[in-house]
Amino acid sequence: MNTELKRGSIEMTAAMLISGTIGWFVLMSGQPVTSVVFWRCVFGTITLVAIAWALGLLDRRHFSRRMLLLSVIGGIAIVVNWLLLFAAYSHASISIATMVYNTQPFMLLGLGAVFLGEKITVTKIFWLLVSFAGMLAIISAKPGQGFAPEDYLIGVALSIGAAFFYAIAAIATKLLKGTPPHLIALIQVITGTVMLAPMALAAPAPSGATQWSIVLTLGVIHTGLMYVLLYGAIQRLPTHMTGALSFIYPIAAIVVDRLAFGHQLQPIQIAGSVAILVAAAGMTLGWKLRLPSSIRKREREGRTA
Repeated sequence: MNTELKRGSIEMTAAMLISGTIGWFVLMSGQPVTSVVFWRCVFGTITLVAIAWALGLLDRRHFSRRMLLLSVIGGIAIVVNWLLLFAAYSHASISIATMVYNTQPFMLLGLGAVFLGEKITVTKIFWLLVSFAGMLAIISAKPGQGFAPEDYLIGVALSIGAAFFYAIAAIATKLLKGTPPHLIALIQVITGTVMLAPMALAAPAPSGATQWSIVLTLGVIHTGLMYVLLYGAIQRLPTHMTGALSFIYPIAAIVVDRLAFGHQLQPIQIAGSVAILVAAAGMTLGWKLRLPSSIRKREREGRTA
């Protein structure tokens, strides 16, 4: 493995491990979800301003009206995504919320077809059905310890909503191809700070060294540092390696949930989670199915039409 691939692999692995611990920090903060996301945005803004300045990215040539508009739209979507996902943790556990959240490639599939004109092939529909079957398995399961049935379903619904808004943010980012991603992230967290300031500042601020250290970590490590590692890895790694290493995130989240809170997935939840991860891997890594020749011919004709 050459130096660039090795460095990119280390960066991607570190970014995914950091992402896998975010649920623990959110739940241990003891803060309302709006406050957690607000302070994450505040400290993330400070960190990303420093990083962008150090990289020489704070230049007017990078900022156009279109760039600002799409970044703000993406920022609104990513902040709603955080609010929904963080709220899901306390309703259905970190493990379940993270697994359901990994349906995001299929949300992106639908939005990509609508806004970017991307083709939906038979293979993609197959992976979508596998993911949907996994979702049904998770929904049909009995909630684990400490979770009421109504809360469990609310947590699943919040996770689905989070995945949808993540896909909206991803579409906005795709439309900004060529823009330094650190600047997109910076505008997103600035947007979040402005959005949530009225609600967060009206609530009690974090108190004590523990709560402040947790929200500071969420902003500096889970936002600023994680973005730098993630984008550095994306620039250095081929797509298939980026996609493969991204599945460290849900595995890390399950391990953290088990060790920190004792939450253990039931067999049907494990089966559903595996189905979702396999389907997401198939979509992300472009796994192909052996299709009948007539279907392959129609797909080829659709791509050349």
